[in-house]
Amino acid sequence: MNPRLREVRAQPLARGGEKGVVLTDPLGVSDRAIFVAQALTPLLALLDGSRDRGTIRAGFELRTGIPLSASTLEGVLDQLDSALLLDSERFAQAYRAAVESFRQAPCRPPVLAGKCCPENAAELTAWLQSHLAETGGDNSEGDRQVCGLISPHIDFARGGTVYGRVWGQAAASAREAELMVILGTDHIGREGGITLTRQQYQTPWGIVHTDDAALDEVSEALGGDEAFREELHHRGEHSIEAALIWLHHLVGERTFRILPVLCGSFRSFIDGGGSPSNGASVSAATAALRRIASRRRTLVVAAADLAHVGPAFGDRLPIDVAGRAKLAGQDQRLMGSLLQGSAEAFFEEIRAEGDQRRICGLPPIYMALSVLPRVSGEIIDYAQCPASDDGGSLVSICGMVFRSDAACPRG
Repeated sequence: MNPRLREVRAQPLARGGEKGVVLTDPLGVSDRAIFVAQALTPLLALLDGSRDRGTIRAGFELRTGIPLSASTLEGVLDQLDSALLLDSERFAQAYRAAVESFRQAPCRPPVLAGKCCPENAAELTAWLQSHLAETGGDNSEGDRQVCGLISPHIDFARGGTVYGRVWGQAAASAREAELMVILGTDHIGREGGITLTRQQYQTPWGIVHTDDAALDEVSEALGGDEAFREELHHRGEHSIEAALIWLHHLVGERTFRILPVLCGSFRSFIDGGGSPSNGASVSAATAALRRIASRRRTLVVAAADLAHVGPAFGDRLPIDVAGRAKLAGQDQRLMGSLLQGSAEAFFEEIRAEGDQRRICGLPPIYMALSVLPRVSGEIIDYAQCPASDDGGSLVSICGMVFRSDAACPRG
């Protein structure tokens, strides 16, 4: 089989005066990191599975003018394969074992607790409560017509104020809902993919159970096994967990169930000009979720950030004061498209600019609005969060709630 590099995470690094990139596995099947010197980085683009070893060596010399010996190539390939970064039988076996281990585990353990928030339940309760208090507390006796919301999935240190304000506004509805559908960004998901899991999610306060009946209904609509094709992504993806921590804190000891759904990239819809509603998985999942939400009181959460701009995300220039103002204007226009609850208007706003600002929350927000038709939105908060030490890269986030009597049956 011709060597093919998997989709890996690459980060520039200078090691001992030598520049290069560090390759790691975004799936976490491998915990090893491989350093590739800058002189050899052109080799990585040639490992696409279409070339044999001889063609790879010839292609490298054509691109760089430097001969590549067979022994050097084999050394690099051996390192990559041993780290499970090649699409090989060794990786396939490790992947199958990882999926089986995830499915057999008693629950999906937290990945954020202990990293971006306290791991101890009492400390986490006090920490979240302080954020709520700083932003006006929770509206537990107030608005019960909230049936959907946009909550960030950025870390709590940077997004705590927005989290506190939007979840405070949604508190009353959260405490009354029978089912919580949490739609999260799958940062490594396939184009248009919708991924489910039968695993239970754990937070520092205990295990939150997945709703089996709702899960079965959606998975059947998606063709059964297809819905679990990338189930392992749930293990390390933080977007759903970020929302669930706030949700569990507000609901407390009351029993509730969730339906965690990871939403893959919409890049193909942006480039192809078609609506995501034409995608088989997107349309099937939203139709099933809409039926489920019509039968019982459901809170639909889009765990979603907005723009990712600046050199940290591939832009050539850092974002200055004028750039921040321009970004705020663009984001306000985008949020404005959400006020009438139109998934298509939201998508068209992003498609028109070619998603140049990298709105990673596009899939879950679009899905949420498609599940909850005829809703009206309210912008609760907005923030621009630093994504680099120099402040030249930013992630923008928002908190919004959506209301509709028709979309929130009281059962």
